[in-house]
Amino acid sequence: MLIDVVFVKPRKDFQLELEFANGEIRIFDMRPLIAVKPWNRIASPGIFQKASVEYGTVVWPGGIDVASDTLYLDGKNL
Repeated sequence: MLIDVVFVKPRKDFQLELEFANGEIRIFDMRPLIAVKPWNRIASPGIFQKASVEYGTVVWPGGIDVASDTLYLDGKNL
C-alpha cells in the first residue's frame, strides 16, 4: 500500500500533519523515532521544522526520511 504524501506541516511536539494523495489528513508522532538513529539528527525543533515533501514522502536535510507507508499506517486520522 503506497499512498504518497502530498503535503506536510511540522507541528509542535515533533508531530507531522500530513495530507495523502487519497485526500486523507493524518497526524504522525515523530517522538518515538527521534529517540533513535538516524532520526535523532532531526531532534532539534529548528531542524524538525524543515520537513518537506519529496518523491511522495517526508524528508529533512541530510537525507533523513520516513517511508510513506509508515506515515500512513501509523498516523492518526485528524
